[in-house]
Amino acid sequence: MSFAVFATGGKQYLVAKGDKIQVEKLEGVAGDKVTFDQVLATISDKDAELGKPVLTGKSVEATIVKQGRGKKIEVLKYKPKSKYRRKIGHRQAYTEIEITKI
Repeated sequence: MSFAVFATGGKQYLVAKGDKIQVEKLEGVAGDKVTFDQVLATISDKDAELGKPVLTGKSVEATIVKQGRGKKIEVLKYKPKSKYRRKIGHRQAYTEIEITKI
């Protein structure tokens, strides 16, 4: 089995073929194909390649499964003795992808 580490949206992901993961929102609709060129490492049964910082000529291909928004996170700001309270909610947008080729 082979694995790859790639970067997108300021984060790094370790994936194998067939994995479904949620990444920061990408442009596109369900069924579109996406290619990630910032591959940091590839790992297989026989060997491992590490990039300095990225591997040239390597890519990870994926298909967009769906676009969505995460669970609501509530942020509460509070200052004692001044009657200051502020409640803010946030839902982070994400794209769920399925890895098709490493």
